[in-house]
Amino acid sequence: MIPFTADEAKSMARALRAALPPGHDLTHGQSLDLLSRALGHQDWNHLSARYQQPGSGPATPVLRVYDVALARAFYLDTLGFSLDLEHRFEPGMPAFLGISRDETRLALSEHHGDGTPGTVVWIPVRGLDAYRSQVLAAADGRLRPGIDRSAPGGPTMTVTDPFGNELRFCQPS
Repeated sequence: MIPFTADEAKSMARALRAALPPGHDLTHGQSLDLLSRALGHQDWNHLSARYQQPGSGPATPVLRVYDVALARAFYLDTLGFSLDLEHRFEPGMPAFLGISRDETRLALSEHHGDGTPGTVVWIPVRGLDAYRSQVLAAADGRLRPGIDRSAPGGPTMTVTDPFGNELRFCQPS
């Protein structure tokens, strides 16, 4: 995956330099070129030119939830997502949460008009059987999803959240 911004790419190049063992020195420019080649570009000039062109990033589905405490328990504790942000315009107002798990990003919103109950989100995963085991253990018997091994696109575990949104975790074939 190509970093979405030039600043993200530069940060990755700095991390690369910091991870080098003693005696293996690169200039910042050399690390940018190395990163660029690893991402399939000739050099930093070619990669940085890409940042000047129009483009888009990954979409973030907004799922409607009605109880932020219940949403936290389900998504963070049971499904293993991490909380990236929480916003309220002021105390007592509806909450908006940004959550992630690996490369998957979702938004959970209590705001009227955000998302539609019953939305389906298809989420590609690696190691579906291991992930299912983690979900079963975290759910402590309250959730028992199976895996449809003949689902279109590959084995799929379907989980419905407490608000009627359907998450289809699929291990592409």
